[in-house]
Amino acid sequence: MSFSGQPEDFYDQLWQGDCVELLGRLPSGCVNLAFADPPFNIGYHYDIYQDRRQDEEYLQWSRRWMQEVVRVLAPDGTFWLAIGDEYAAELKWIATRELGLVCRNWVVWYYTFGVHCRTKFSRSHAHLFYLVKDPKRFTFNDQAIRIPSARQLVYNDARANPQGRVPDDTWIYRPQDAPWAFRPEEDTWYFPRVCGTFKERATWHSCQMPEQLLGRIIRACSNPGDLVLDPFAGSGTTLAVAKKLGRRWLGIELSPRYVQHIQRRLADIRPGDPLQGSENPLASAPPTGARPASSAAQRLLFESSAESS
Repeated sequence: MSFSGQPEDFYDQLWQGDCVELLGRLPSGCVNLAFADPPFNIGYHYDIYQDRRQDEEYLQWSRRWMQEVVRVLAPDGTFWLAIGDEYAAELKWIATRELGLVCRNWVVWYYTFGVHCRTKFSRSHAHLFYLVKDPKRFTFNDQAIRIPSARQLVYNDARANPQGRVPDDTWIYRPQDAPWAFRPEEDTWYFPRVCGTFKERATWHSCQMPEQLLGRIIRACSNPGDLVLDPFAGSGTTLAVAKKLGRRWLGIELSPRYVQHIQRRLADIRPGDPLQGSENPLASAPPTGARPASSAAQRLLFESSAESS
């Protein structure tokens, strides 16, 4: 794999292989937005990758691929990192204290269909670190992600900005815990996890981000024509959303089988296609199948809920 120095060499491509090695082949400063949802090191059963390493081995590996992401980011580039509880603090430390990135937000993504626990509070969140190279030079298209404010919809206050406001990065009760507080107009990071019965679900990959969540990130932190990188392409959601929103994209995926599925998913997409899922997930959710899942499917759903973000 060689480059002539032209961006077209790596636009709109999906590479199969190790992300540390393949990132090393990219020129510095070529990526506008990177989104990474790496393995969480919690023993999840991937088809190739072994997701149970010693702590220091996992952190050293994380340090290597994150160093490469920072290198390929443009001077005004943005990096979003999704991670679970177990290593959130350590990876944030690496990103900011060792690699020199600036954390603009520590967003908590609250989702439904988390695993039910009997001896502790049920997990229903993941961490999203919004990081930039330069705190004074970055892309943030606030107009692209504004939503109606409570002042507009609840109080009908004439002083409200008619353009709405940027979503918060807040904690929130679940609807069933506090229905009086959890209203459709609340500006929070609430998106349902893509569970196995949703039409959006790629059935061959049980860890999947919602398209609308990636849509918010890509709209806010990149412009049409920018290059969006995902070094852990997984189910291909980042690439699919980038293509729909008119961005250039580059994905890296270790598994040959996942690569084949992603390629088929991308082949069915055209720029301008609508994103899957509801833009207002508090008000609606996709229909689920009428038939009960088989015991094998139920087991898969339970395992993915327990071990995925």
